[in-house]
Amino acid sequence: MYDLTGFQRDLLYVAAGLDEPHGLAIKDELEKYYEVEIHHGRLYPNLDTIVDKGLLEKGEKDRRTNVYSVTRRGRREIEDRRNWESQYVEDLL
Repeated sequence: MYDLTGFQRDLLYVAAGLDEPHGLAIKDELEKYYEVEIHHGRLYPNLDTIVDKGLLEKGEKDRRTNVYSVTRRGRREIEDRRNWESQYVEDLL
């Protein structure tokens, strides 16, 4: 997780939080958060990077739609990151 960009980490978190995450659903969630348009040229290469790192798996819903699922390693990395973060910000919440 330490070698992901903030954007890649956000992609992973959003994918983990959606029921059936596909590219456009992930894009829509991030656009709401960032309040700017996320271009396909930024979205899909970063999703592919996370897949290549073994944190997401990519499958096909149909011929036009890829579906992503968080791997066991991805879930472990999210949990480790949240534990690490909480030691610094727990008192703020």
